[in-house]
Amino acid sequence: MRRRFFVDRFKNGSAILSGETANHLGRVLRAEPGQLYELSDGESAWLARTETVGRDEIHFALIERLPAITAPVRITLLLAIVKFDRFEWAIEKATELGADEIVPLMADRSEKGLIAAATKRADRWGRILTESAQQARRLRVPLLREAEKPADAFRTSTSHVKMLLSERSGALPMRELLDPATAIVDVDAPENVALAVGPEGGWTDMEFSAATAAGFSAAALGANILRTETAVCAALAAVQYAFGAFRSSCSLPNLQSEFHKE
Repeated sequence: MRRRFFVDRFKNGSAILSGETANHLGRVLRAEPGQLYELSDGESAWLARTETVGRDEIHFALIERLPAITAPVRITLLLAIVKFDRFEWAIEKATELGADEIVPLMADRSEKGLIAAATKRADRWGRILTESAQQARRLRVPLLREAEKPADAFRTSTSHVKMLLSERSGALPMRELLDPATAIVDVDAPENVALAVGPEGGWTDMEFSAATAAGFSAAALGANILRTETAVCAALAAVQYAFGAFRSSCSLPNLQSEFHKE
């Protein structure tokens, strides 16, 4: 399976890969002229051939446009900041599982030292998302937002389906919250889903109240108490399954290259 990389833009039948990714492809993966790779600018994907391989830049010629998968759901993950090894594992897997936007939450029960250090980790988190999106062959990298207080993130959420994972009694099984939303799936107008996952120790009463006031419903994934990173994977997989993302239709453009017509 061909590797996929992200470029800034396509222009005149060509593209340029630069920076650390170009260095990795050229020096570590030992790319050579004539090899084929997939490129994406976040809007479309192309099969491309390496033309010149430099130390910090690799030039490509575009060959043919690739099918673009249209997802029936757009997911925003509101994720409490936890220990960085677990948080970074969670955002990596969230990218693979289709999260479109990730908002780190400065929850009341997040460690204060982690919250203070979160800003300095933003570049690293961005690289994790990019590498994971390339590995998963996604069309675009998830958007990483600045860290917010949960109440602010809840209040500004514009998603139609809003779920707050909770171990409290009264939380509804996630399936009961998803079933009405999945009754009609329109690939031309993806459903917007927000998932809020709390820290170790769960949400405080004030955070729970803020979520409820913002239209979030308490959702349960089962009888067991899950770690934050486990809950992220389970919830995202459940949403993707519920919306039939594995059956997503492909938008198939004319694959005859605009630049290499016979």
